[in-house]
Amino acid sequence: MLEVRNIEVVFNDLIIVLRGISISVPQSGVVTVLGANGAGKTTLLNSISSLLKSKEGEVKDGEILFNESRIDNLRPEMIVKLGISQVPEGRDVFPEMTVGENVRIGGYVIRKDRKRLEKNIEQVLGYFPALRTRISTKAGFLSGGEQQMLAVARGLMSSPHLIMLDEPSMGLAPLLVQELFKILKNIQAQEKIAILLIEQNARMALDFASYGYVMENGRIVMDAPASKLREDEDIQEFYMGITGKSELKSYKEIKHYKRRKRWLS
Repeated sequence: MLEVRNIEVVFNDLIIVLRGISISVPQSGVVTVLGANGAGKTTLLNSISSLLKSKEGEVKDGEILFNESRIDNLRPEMIVKLGISQVPEGRDVFPEMTVGENVRIGGYVIRKDRKRLEKNIEQVLGYFPALRTRISTKAGFLSGGEQQMLAVARGLMSSPHLIMLDEPSMGLAPLLVQELFKILKNIQAQEKIAILLIEQNARMALDFASYGYVMENGRIVMDAPASKLREDEDIQEFYMGITGKSELKSYKEIKHYKRRKRWLS
């Protein structure tokens, strides 16, 4: 469904952030991208959704295709109309608007089809019943978990074929993370939508996804089925904090060049 082919992303015509990135997301597939802060993961999502220009970035080389049609030169609203939705990092809701208003804004591109809009509202509230009970509450008064659910619900309102989630577990308690991913699994199974997941919680991400990529310094340094990545010693050490003796290990104790050498060899 989605093909990112060897793209290079530059900011301010000077700083190269992504170098030769290639990933693919199959129809109804779940793919995750792992990487430390600053690896370029959010920039990758913004490249796909055409949000780079607002941040003075640009895809300088390569191409992005969705259902075999090139999309890297389209406006953001056209990307949404094609069926790609992005849930940004940091529970980015409209705090002064109610839950209902936030949800309805997510269906802006289908606003002229009133029947479809109302159907989608009922559908997403069915996935997140906690939001239904707070439909008239301003989003700024929701808990962190409720705000994240609202952000996902808003992203689903346009009936996407592909939804991109940027760090959905950030700042949430473990029980809330488990609840959120349980809901996401249910949505994916019922709606058959594809998911591209950016996630710091490597264990949760690899349990959820079927395929994974690892990014470092704007490059893909490893990719494999999620089951294989879960068993990889480097992934366990650098992203799960597990050594061969099941001991926690500090990232600061690991020399960066050794990690690069092992992954790129």
